[in-house]
This record gives sequence, C-alpha cells and structure tokens, in this order.
Amino acid sequence: MQIFHKDPRVRSMIHPPTYLKGQLLLDSGALGESFFKRSVVLICQHDAEGAFGLILNRASGNTLGQVLLADIPTHFKEQPLYVGGPVQLSTLSYLLTDSFLPAASVMPNLDLGHSLEVLTEMGESFSHTRKVRMFAGYAGWSAGQLEGEMQRKAWLTHPATLELVFGDNPEKLWHDILVQKGGKYRLLAEMPDDLSLN
Repeated sequence: MQIFHKDPRVRSMIHPPTYLKGQLLLDSGALGESFFKRSVVLICQHDAEGAFGLILNRASGNTLGQVLLADIPTHFKEQPLYVGGPVQLSTLSYLLTDSFLPAASVMPNLDLGHSLEVLTEMGESFSHTRKVRMFAGYAGWSAGQLEGEMQRKAWLTHPATLELVFGDNPEKLWHDILVQKGGKYRLLAEMPDDLSLN
C-alpha cells in the first residue's frame, strides 16, 4: 500500500523531484505540428521554479554576423546561428566547451553563456580545444510545466554528451539518437515527416 502525505512539502521530501539539467529531451512523436516537432532540446537549467533549454537541431540559416551588429571577433561572426526556442528570439545564448572549464554550469566542461563581453574576451584568447555554438531565443517552462509534459509523455530523455551537443550533423540529431536507442524508437525515427505518405 502506498501512502501519500497531504502536505506537498513532506511529499517532496519523500519523493524528491527529478530535475533534468544536462539531459536531452526529444520529441516523442506526441508534439504534432508544434514548434518542437522532431526537436532535441538540451536542458541547461531546471529547478522548482521552471526550466531553460536550447534546441540543438534547428539551424536559422544565418551566421551570427548576419543578424548581430555588435563588434565581436570575426570567427564568431562566421558561426552558424541556431534557433534555441520560441521565447525571446532577439536574445543570444551560447554553449561553450573547452578542455578545462571548472565553473561549467550545465554539465562537466559545458557552460551556458549570454554575455557579448565574455564572448569578445574569449575571441581574444586562442584555444584549439574550444567549441562554441550560438543560439537565438530559448525554450522556457514555468514551474511544474515541464514535469506535466513529462507525465504526458511528450518527451523522451537521453543523456547529453559533448559529442551530441557539438556534433557535425545537428539536423540529423533527433533521428540518430532514436536509431541509437533502438527498438520502438528506431521505428519512430523512420516514420515519414508527413504521415499521409506512409
């Protein structure tokens, strides 16, 4: 017999919430024609107040320099710009990895940044192990919203790795992870984008 305590504070101590920072969320096929169809989202922050994530597999078709007028190093201007989500498309975020990032905020050696000043400072120092990916906008969830979507099985989870976050073929990321998971997930990956073609 399972006993649920009436006080939610006590309940949360007995069953602590599962936070998904450092995980990838993949459209489970339940998101239909929403903005997140076939998306892979890296959860960068998640706590009792909500969650913040970046879509990894949606290129904008522009470089950072084509949409940002700020004076930043040339090699950053040439970086492709990704659409991180539908919220505040005028804001810039970036994911940064290097061989040693002791203050990494997302997972080991992976940091989330928003500051153009820091980006400019990085451009002035050379590191052959550094990788940066730029995003306009983000995916945001209010308190309890992501948990509700998880209960409705809107998302599949998969552990994030630096190889997946900075892979060479982000447009194939959703498909490739599902194929790697195998079984019913492989079937989902192979379904045509337009079911009327099936």
